[in-house]
Amino acid sequence: MDAELVKGQVNKSILELEDMVKDERAFLGFLEKWVQSSWRWVKEDKYKAMLRIEATTLREVRAFLDSRGFTEALAPIVGPVTDPGIRGAKQATIDFYGHEYKVMSSAILYKQYLASSLDKVYFVSPNIRLEPNDSALTGRHLVEFYQVDLEVRGASLEEVISLAEDLVESVVKAVEEEHWRDLERMGRTPPQFKRPFKRYTHAEAVELANKLGCSNPRNTELRWECEKTISAHHGSPLAVYEYPKGSRGFYDREDPGRPGYLRDFDLLYPEGFGEAVSGAEREFEPARVIARMRESGEDPNKYRWYLEMLKENYPLQTAGFGIGVERLVRYICGLRGVWEARPYPKVAGIVSP
Repeated sequence: MDAELVKGQVNKSILELEDMVKDERAFLGFLEKWVQSSWRWVKEDKYKAMLRIEATTLREVRAFLDSRGFTEALAPIVGPVTDPGIRGAKQATIDFYGHEYKVMSSAILYKQYLASSLDKVYFVSPNIRLEPNDSALTGRHLVEFYQVDLEVRGASLEEVISLAEDLVESVVKAVEEEHWRDLERMGRTPPQFKRPFKRYTHAEAVELANKLGCSNPRNTELRWECEKTISAHHGSPLAVYEYPKGSRGFYDREDPGRPGYLRDFDLLYPEGFGEAVSGAEREFEPARVIARMRESGEDPNKYRWYLEMLKENYPLQTAGFGIGVERLVRYICGLRGVWEARPYPKVAGIVSP
């Protein structure tokens, strides 16, 4: 019964994508043509509307954060290190005058030090992640994407979860009010959110996924398929928090009261769209950061500037999150995949303009 209920709540565009990927070869052929000819389909009325909605979405994100006292700063594009916690993707590198630099997969380390200056800071940040080829089948992954990345000095996990909930609710509502005609023509009516949004510990979320028929081992990251299953079981966004330590990067703070668990969270969209937001409190004790780096196989010597920054700004206690722009637009518009939420999309394994 629960499995049937979940199937009934999956958005029709996701069901369409699932049907398409059943024939993997045909789907990848379709996607290759789609990616390589975006200059054609981008002129269609649907995608003109999507681009207008995307512009409004970014405007509303900025307006919300500005109203909460945030300052927008310019994001880095390359640096000696970038976010290592990117779930199976690889980092892109360039030769920077004889030194190996990373193209940003996330500007998380840089926003932490800006929070020492501005207290509340955000980037609208371009990111590159060389995703595995099978990510092209998920509808959720791009190699090149934009993320709104923010950080707050002195904030707690609970405060940034509430901030993420408020941000998503405010932006979705504002975009719906301005673009209801465009959305109506797309056949899209996002559900009306009901507060308070549900919150689950990671252990509770795993238990729910298994109950709904999606097998997910305990003490591991939620599988994308199980995120979708849990998401489809809800009509409003929901938060999953307290992930096991080994599932995230060294910068997410281990709970001092619950060793082995992190002070972190994901916010999921409803209707099967999955992850919207990922965030956490940050490790700020230099010795703890070094220990966490070593546990995760990272060389602390590569992060010398970051460790010096933490020592000089000690105690730099911050929390924050990132939200993918294309995923947000995909959700608002009810699109099959994030590759529909971006002109000139870059998808794993497909050479594109």
